[in-house]
Amino acid sequence: MSKKQTSPVSGAAPLQPAEATSYRAPVIAGFSGWLLDAFDFFLVTFCLTAMAKEFHKTDAQIALVITMTLLFRPVGGFVFGLMADRYGRRLPLMINIGFFAFAEILTGLAPNYTVLLIVRALFGVVMGGNWGVGTSLAMEGAPVGKRGMLSGLLQEGYAAGNVLAAVSYFFLYGRIGWRPLFFLGSLPAILLVLFIRFRVEESKVWQKTRTTSWAEQGREIISYWKLFLYLVAFMTMMLFASHGTQDMYPTFLQRGWHFTPAHRAVVTGISGIGAILGGIIFGHFSDRLGRRRTIITAFILGILIVPLWAYAPNQGLLITGAFLMQFMVQGAWGVIPAHLAELSPDSVRGLLPGFAYQTAGIFASTVVYIEAAYAQKTSYASAMALTAASVFILASVMAAVGRERRGHTFGA
Repeated sequence: MSKKQTSPVSGAAPLQPAEATSYRAPVIAGFSGWLLDAFDFFLVTFCLTAMAKEFHKTDAQIALVITMTLLFRPVGGFVFGLMADRYGRRLPLMINIGFFAFAEILTGLAPNYTVLLIVRALFGVVMGGNWGVGTSLAMEGAPVGKRGMLSGLLQEGYAAGNVLAAVSYFFLYGRIGWRPLFFLGSLPAILLVLFIRFRVEESKVWQKTRTTSWAEQGREIISYWKLFLYLVAFMTMMLFASHGTQDMYPTFLQRGWHFTPAHRAVVTGISGIGAILGGIIFGHFSDRLGRRRTIITAFILGILIVPLWAYAPNQGLLITGAFLMQFMVQGAWGVIPAHLAELSPDSVRGLLPGFAYQTAGIFASTVVYIEAAYAQKTSYASAMALTAASVFILASVMAAVGRERRGHTFGA
């Protein structure tokens, strides 16, 4: 290694061999935590029809279960983000994942629709706190030259959770029903807490740049309010793109194609594989092309896929469209952990990206209800096609007007 190369952590000393591998455990922790959250979240999307039938609700009404999760994610983003900037990344992440196990069990035990809404709001707090803390921990230790690729890997814990939920639904739903499916994530969550406790080191960037008081922390947060507003607007469009193409897709397959639960799980699982590949590949290229250019490219290609994705004439092309659509959508999303971490100052990196991301979820939470309501008047295909094309354009515009800090050295 050249003596001129600087550490992505301190920006002051050469990267030592031991430090060069220290980023792996934080990336595994961040990836796994996001995977578990997505596993639970997408189990709900697979089980919406079964929940609606058991609780005697319409598609639009049961879609509020997803909306409740999205609405309460900012609470988790704020609380756990504050903890991460004040007390370090590891402890808040362990607490968050512990609460995740609790929310999993409560979802499976929900006796009625009202309790289910409350429990999913609790899960929203948990899910909202996980991403920002896990991302800051992983990105602060990642080598600058690999940051985009690792960003794609980290973000696609979300897609991997989708695939895992599809596999679990495919093999288990017909045998045990929807409720026991939500107990599956509890044991892995406990094991992940232990992994973080004994294998993951605290962020050196946080140790170097941590604030000394709550008053100082408050001043740091307030001073970056303009950046926060931009990130909220940008992430609103990004969330419209992801939730608008994912959350109601199993319902689209059932209503529009009359697929069985197993068939829906297979198609969604294949699209999830496309998402994982897209996130990693586009993330890798963002280290060369830049974050904004990569995001815009992914969405432009996504617009070209919309007709095939929504109006495929046969099942073979339907599956191809599903794979390519999530390849592009999550290709754009694979850049996000690195992009937001680079845009955020050291003192508020635990709070700002996650809180902005989850606050945007308040606005984006309406997309599922809008799609379901609009589909009742036209079709799921038309509702999803119009939504996808519109938000891809808006997300590209928001990416274009933002800043670019690719390769920024943290803690310098």
